[in-house]
Amino acid sequence: MCRLSAITSSEYISPMENILALETMKEGHDGSGMGLLLKNLGGEFEELKDYPILSGICSKDGLHALDSYMDNLGFQLKYTWTPKIKPVKGVERRDYYFARAYEYPDAFREKGTEEREALLMSTRIALRKMGEGDESIIVFSFYPDIIALKEVGDPLQLGEFFGLDTSTLKAKIILAQGRQNTNYAINLYACHPFFIQGYGSMTNGENTAFIPIREFLMGRGFSGYMGYNSDSEVFTHILHYTCRRLGYPLTYYKDIITPLKTSEIKMRPDSEAVEFLKISLRPLCIDGPNCVIGFTPDGTCFMVQDSKKLRPGVVGGVKGKFALMSEECGLDKAIPERERFNDIFPMKYDMVVVSPGAEEVKVWNQLQGWTTTMS
Repeated sequence: MCRLSAITSSEYISPMENILALETMKEGHDGSGMGLLLKNLGGEFEELKDYPILSGICSKDGLHALDSYMDNLGFQLKYTWTPKIKPVKGVERRDYYFARAYEYPDAFREKGTEEREALLMSTRIALRKMGEGDESIIVFSFYPDIIALKEVGDPLQLGEFFGLDTSTLKAKIILAQGRQNTNYAINLYACHPFFIQGYGSMTNGENTAFIPIREFLMGRGFSGYMGYNSDSEVFTHILHYTCRRLGYPLTYYKDIITPLKTSEIKMRPDSEAVEFLKISLRPLCIDGPNCVIGFTPDGTCFMVQDSKKLRPGVVGGVKGKFALMSEECGLDKAIPERERFNDIFPMKYDMVVVSPGAEEVKVWNQLQGWTTTMS
């Protein structure tokens, strides 16, 4: 099993808070990789929220190719962040880690959000394909106010390697995964969290329904549904498909991935809609065990379990700062001052939802609706 550590806060926090929480859950990850996904950025990126940020890794040759490609598209480099690398035994350094903010090409300065997002996605995919053969270019995200950082190694060692304990890199929403390798080869594109057009998620578990889900998504005619080096990337794409492409509310994400029995659906006031979702989107039903943590573009964070509920998950905190963790010890490390009796352990029908700005936590139950509020 992997271990998950997500923190959402009204104040800017360091990724080290997530990494130290992962360290307390160390028996659940094997040092085969760590992924960080930062949203609502602070530090030097606080004034750059409207500019798309390209996150990734390049070789020296790859950097030249990347610069040439971006110049040809008309992107103008505005700011570059690179970690201050500290050599750590067991972590193999690559040439260039980066988060680069760009000005949009002139032709897109006055375009709408949808056209800009399409440009960013097509650019990210093109760069990824350029570097896939020799790993000269590895791109994790290209989107405003988002940074992704990933590497092979133990999370605590990688925090030291990237100098995150002294870095100015901060955010109000941070997702971190300590990875346990379940593939034959370690590939950074298989490292959680995953991101697409404002939606991010990470998963602890095994998605045994991966193949039919992947085939359904790839058949939607949307170029962003690609890659799939990890069977968990589909969870992010299902979230995007549900909320962005189909326009359904977040709670229907739970109904789609873990549909109710017909007898249970009849208890819902929206039974006709829920039954329609179950029939039409049946290929997106998951078969875990899985615990999924994610966020939406407005900064809402959530946790859901599959119907088997065989993976741990807990949510707790105080107003202005909540954590979504694989284990209680991680939550103890992240927010020790909370009232522990208020901690929420979502079961198979539950979706725990933390509002933007970490103001409150609510639990939506597939059978009972909104049941619990903590603020």
